[in-house]
Amino acid sequence: MSSKQMSSATSIDRDANVLESALRSTEIDLVIFDSDGTLVDSELLAAEAMVEYAAEFNVAMTVPEIMERFKGGKMADWVLAMEELGGAALPASFSTMLRERTAVLFRERLQPIEGALELVRALHIPFCLASNGPREKIELCLGVTGLLPYFEGRIFSAYEVGVWKPEPGLFLHAAERMACAPARCVVVEDSVPGATAGVAAGMRVFALQTGEVEPGMPTQVTVIKRLAELHDHFSR
Repeated sequence: MSSKQMSSATSIDRDANVLESALRSTEIDLVIFDSDGTLVDSELLAAEAMVEYAAEFNVAMTVPEIMERFKGGKMADWVLAMEELGGAALPASFSTMLRERTAVLFRERLQPIEGALELVRALHIPFCLASNGPREKIELCLGVTGLLPYFEGRIFSAYEVGVWKPEPGLFLHAAERMACAPARCVVVEDSVPGATAGVAAGMRVFALQTGEVEPGMPTQVTVIKRLAELHDHFSR
């Protein structure tokens, strides 16, 4: 490497360190949580329900395929993709019936993500929730897992706002309603669409990735393996 290249690389590293330092020193006024896969362990259960119900319409998919293709997305996109796979339109009641089947699994087996209850109980920073899911589903998941009392009155659904992640509008709406500047908000997400939305909103993003980092995850995010890691970040 030439001296010019070394100088350029050093400058890039220095700029990255300055940016990271600025992010860390910015006071946090609001934490915006995602729900599915971030606070509640719902995604595998939802995928399981989808596999079983889609099979009744000759659409064959596996749980890993659903997680890879649809994690963090919205129901309408899932239905369109399954119609393409099956080569036929699904009944108008498909989404409603799928949600009902998923709700049964949630009531029977849904658990909070490890560390979720402990984190929200310990937070002294204002926080809220912004999800691509409908309010009924969000409140069911939070209620089953004991998280609902911590978020009542501070839940924002994409179905009510009219914009879904990866667009930033849902997070920007939550920040506005909570009277907080986007630059002073932190987003806690687990999916690529959610993390992308947070970055686009000009917010700092923590991405919960318990395994390998998902392809397409924005490079600007801070990856965490456990929610417990956030205690240190939010106590600064």
